[in-house]
Amino acid sequence: MTTTGTPHPTRTSPSTHTALTLASTLLTATVALYIALVALGNITDFDSNQQFVRHVLAMDTTFKDDDLMWRAITSKGLADTAYVAIIAWETVAALVLIAGTWLWVRRDLERARRVSTYGLLMLMLLFGAGFIAIGGEWFAMWQSGDWNGLDAATRVFLLSGLVLLVIHLPVGGATVAEGKSEE
Repeated sequence: MTTTGTPHPTRTSPSTHTALTLASTLLTATVALYIALVALGNITDFDSNQQFVRHVLAMDTTFKDDDLMWRAITSKGLADTAYVAIIAWETVAALVLIAGTWLWVRRDLERARRVSTYGLLMLMLLFGAGFIAIGGEWFAMWQSGDWNGLDAATRVFLLSGLVLLVIHLPVGGATVAEGKSEE
């Protein structure tokens, strides 16, 4: 007998999705732990990365190309505001990913996937758009030998993207969006 219709994402057989659910849980928890530690480090050792943000925005260790230096932000107040916003974003992303991890543990798969997606996208925006695009290109961070966070930002961006892909892998050979079920 063939079934038709869209299967409920949380109603697949336990053996079908146990390994994928475990992988999703552990990977989400890993990223949650990482970004929580990053946020905690930025809060408890505020000065270290405050200097990083100030130097990147001031572009004071770049090639000092006159065609680019107009982009520099030398206001410590604006730089510190950006840094506090980064910390707040990291903290919220960590909390969202912790909530996602909790939902994976509780086997509330649909909500776990959705909440984890939000947290991972928050990190991809911060590290992709914020650090790689804006910091790396707009403020020419790639030119700095001292204040270049592109490698670290790329690692977080790629890790978050990989976890995002894993949590969206189809369960049981069909995706809910395709409306297929196993025969």
